Amino acid sequence: MNVQLPPPTHRKRVLPQGELEAASTLKLGADQNTHTLSLSEARLVINKVLENKRRGGKKYEEPENLTKTLDYLEVFARFKDEENIKAVERLLNSHTELEMFERSQLGSLCCDNAEEAKSLIPSLQNKISDGDLQELLDELTKLRNFTE
Repeated sequence: MNVQLPPPTHRKRVLPQGELEAASTLKLGADQNTHTLSLSEARLVINKVLENKRRGGKKYEEPENLTKTLDYLEVFARFKDEENIKAVERLLNSHTELEMFERSQLGSLCCDNAEEAKSLIPSLQNKISDGDLQELLDELTKLRNFTE
């Protein structure tokens, strides 16, 4: 039986230029040393900017994509309190052996154990021992907000 498929309805995916990947070796190109944010930090920054815009006196209507982004961040940001977000940033930044991208991923994913973290962030494999990573993850867990 030969079934004729309709033509695809999506655009062809444009391949990234150069060698960019977040695998066992990070290759982020020009963004290698760019400051990255965890989901919690992004939520905090966007909310502060919106707070300032609303206080500005002019009428400000939030674009739909911003509202959807905030909804997403509200669900997936693991740290809600500003003090906890700052404490997480200090804790992660104390691990200078990790790239900024890896730190923000750890702050967003909140893995339960070192094995999970190294599975989701393969570039951690040879940078930090399982014991040290587990200690870091345990400290992050202590700072999490488990209330809705």
